[in-house]
Amino acid sequence: MLWVKSFHIVFVASWFAGLFYLPRIFVNLAMVPVGSVAERERLLLMAKKLLRFTTILAVPALALGLWLWLGYGIGRGPGNGWMHAKLVVVVLAIGYHHSCARILARFEAHRNTRSHVWWRWYNEVPVLLLVAAVVLVVVKPWQG
Repeated sequence: MLWVKSFHIVFVASWFAGLFYLPRIFVNLAMVPVGSVAERERLLLMAKKLLRFTTILAVPALALGLWLWLGYGIGRGPGNGWMHAKLVVVVLAIGYHHSCARILARFEAHRNTRSHVWWRWYNEVPVLLLVAAVVLVVVKPWQG
């Protein structure tokens, strides 16, 4: 079980590293001057590659988490409200990841309507999700 936990943590950290940086590329894309085609295309290429890599990292992170939850019974049974809360955080992280893919498609289609300041705030969401997940797993509130 310790091997599964270890690799789960590594893949979650790697997945979130991508979720931290991808919206930062959105900030830069929102700041590209209108005529800077080469800069825009370079940033879009970086974002596409990072999204692909981040998606690849998310798969084992989620699979190993599911293995821990179902295979070892971690967080199941009475007094495990922390796990229910963590699962909500996981669903939100998946939703955030999906939203990044949709946003990238909007940038590619020249349909971004948000400022770089808005994207800077959007960039903070995965930090909050990671903090919530770590606190829930380590502190285990609502455990009976």
